[in-house]
Amino acid sequence: MDDPNYDFLKSKFHVDETTYAILQDLGKIKKLKAGESIVEQGSKTSKVALVLTGLMRAYSTLESGKEITKNIFTPLNFIGAFSSLIKNKPSLFCYEALVDSVIFEIDFQEFNEVTKTNVKVSNLYNRIMEEVFTIYELKQLEEMALNATERYLKLIERIPNIEKLIPQYQIASYLNISPVQLSRIRKTLKTD
Repeated sequence: MDDPNYDFLKSKFHVDETTYAILQDLGKIKKLKAGESIVEQGSKTSKVALVLTGLMRAYSTLESGKEITKNIFTPLNFIGAFSSLIKNKPSLFCYEALVDSVIFEIDFQEFNEVTKTNVKVSNLYNRIMEEVFTIYELKQLEEMALNATERYLKLIERIPNIEKLIPQYQIASYLNISPVQLSRIRKTLKTD
């Protein structure tokens, strides 16, 4: 099978062709324009997705109007309002395409039903949740252990052209700093 999505799932999560066929039956490819959301803050959803191309973010808008970006998702990362899905409560975050993006979207409830009868799909779900948890834990560690400049350099390493793709305020929000502080960091790095 010559399919990069299958190759990724096979190498990362040990998905065989039969399990991949089940996933294809459960989901669909969806194209998103920059600024389009798959989940709005305060709403419920039944969908989770794998980012195939583009960039997406999860962010929350506080009552003050300030945006807090929880994560920026690159291709071959899973995205979804997992706590909202699991607890059947409104999402605390909006999940938005930062640039034109393509996702593979699956209805979580349908997927969850299949996990009850298919051990391979159930094992896949467990591996995906382990991956999501590991990524979340690493991001928390970076936020606690690295200063703003180090977090910025890590982001640039992960997404080298991010400065050309999204506004500075979104990058600053992800780094949990002000746009002014980001400008200072960038200026300092250019002079070093």
